[in-house]
Amino acid sequence: MLQVATVNKPIKSGLGYAPIETIIHHVHQGIQSLGHRSIVACSGDSRMSGEQYVTVGRSLGDYCCQDTPMRQDIVKMHLSRALKRTQRGDIDIIHMHEWLDYIYDGAFNPSLPIVMTLHVPAEDSIISEVQERWGSRLPEPSLYYVAISDYQKRQYSGLVDVCRTIYHGIEVNDFPRKEKPDKGSYLFTIGRIARVKGQDKAIEIARKTGSKLIIAGCVQNKPADKAFFEDLRKSIDLTVDVGKHPVGEGYYDKVIKPLLDCDKQIIYIGELDNAQKKQWYRHARATLFPIQWGEPFGLVLIESMACGTPILAFNEGAVAEIVVHGKTGFVVESLTDMIAEVDFIDRIDPGECRRHVKDRFSIARMANGYLELYQQIVGDYGYKAATGF
Repeated sequence: MLQVATVNKPIKSGLGYAPIETIIHHVHQGIQSLGHRSIVACSGDSRMSGEQYVTVGRSLGDYCCQDTPMRQDIVKMHLSRALKRTQRGDIDIIHMHEWLDYIYDGAFNPSLPIVMTLHVPAEDSIISEVQERWGSRLPEPSLYYVAISDYQKRQYSGLVDVCRTIYHGIEVNDFPRKEKPDKGSYLFTIGRIARVKGQDKAIEIARKTGSKLIIAGCVQNKPADKAFFEDLRKSIDLTVDVGKHPVGEGYYDKVIKPLLDCDKQIIYIGELDNAQKKQWYRHARATLFPIQWGEPFGLVLIESMACGTPILAFNEGAVAEIVVHGKTGFVVESLTDMIAEVDFIDRIDPGECRRHVKDRFSIARMANGYLELYQQIVGDYGYKAATGF
């Protein structure tokens, strides 16, 4: 399998906000662990075990890059070299995560089937635009769409035929676990700072329950997000950049505890890398997920539960597929309900949260889902090639 990576950020562990790159890395890990060959076409600043095929020197560095001629040239070079790699004869199937328009216009036209994981909501997808421009015909070879939740699959039902749902997975054993609820600790919310993520709602919950709230996340280079953050600042009591403190021995005592002991209630700590966020999940009383949109998955949910930290979330998007109401957190319909459930969050068993992620959202389970699909597609494709049907 050749996985054609994105080039917004490098493919490696330890990144901050990089949900798609994280999944690419996890798929690669998972397929290798099952004893199968996985090759990743990626930028030269990527770091992972196994086979890498470097297409461009460096990643673009951000999700919100301007669509300049230089950016277009980098993407075209990446796809051109990935296409060249498919022609060696040792690859059965290609796995992609974006660039549908390049497939339809013929710029990326391998003679192999393509699995396309859908990462964004249907309303944000370019599929409608692509179909309007080139018609609804499928390109050759066949293109197989995979949804990351049943909720997302339903959203795409009028656009494309999604062959199956495969949930995201994480390496649960890489997450530190708590043995019992942290009753006197803080509420935590993490994600890009944006109105749809609901950090303003999290602040309201903290104020009305008298809870300390830790907010983590990046502010992307989008006018709407920047404006939202400027509004949010008025409700934040303290801003501290903890990202400059790497995780090491005594991280809790040196970085987390001083903020818990201070008299500030609403604290913004900036963007966290992978190791840092695990520590903040681990010591939180609960993770708030007060989203205001139909999020197709939500890695935050499974990362928090892997640490044993329960979830308080609005019933939007795929939340109800991921969080078990009453067992791994509470899925609620309103702000009033979420405020009320804060008093009961300590009844959730941390061990149940972790077991749930291990059973349903592990890298192994995700990789098995993709491997089964790859094998089915390759078998069907070989039959069609042999018979002409």
